[in-house]
Amino acid sequence: MGFIGAAFAVPMLVIPRLLAPHRPNPIKNAPFESGQAPTGKGKMHFMMQYYAYLLMFVVFDVMAMFLFAWAAAYQPLALGNISSWMMTIFIGALLVPMAFAVYLAGRREVW
Repeated sequence: MGFIGAAFAVPMLVIPRLLAPHRPNPIKNAPFESGQAPTGKGKMHFMMQYYAYLLMFVVFDVMAMFLFAWAAAYQPLALGNISSWMMTIFIGALLVPMAFAVYLAGRREVW
């Protein structure tokens, strides 16, 4: 399946490089923001205080996605208690980064 994916993806990345015209100019290379003329530098300060909340959201989202799929396909007779223990280990493994994010959220003044 990986080879099939690469067989479809690589030509889609290579063919436009070979066939598309490449004529850069200052107007094309200028930053663009919703039709407004750019002002100032293109860099901005990233608010690190939201990093912990972002991390918690991603971990919670992944956990919810896998728990939903597991609950939808759960059949106690198929694997018995093994599937329950595997899901317990999975939740435990995801609680580690969640605990780290909560720890970071409490140390916002360090950032």
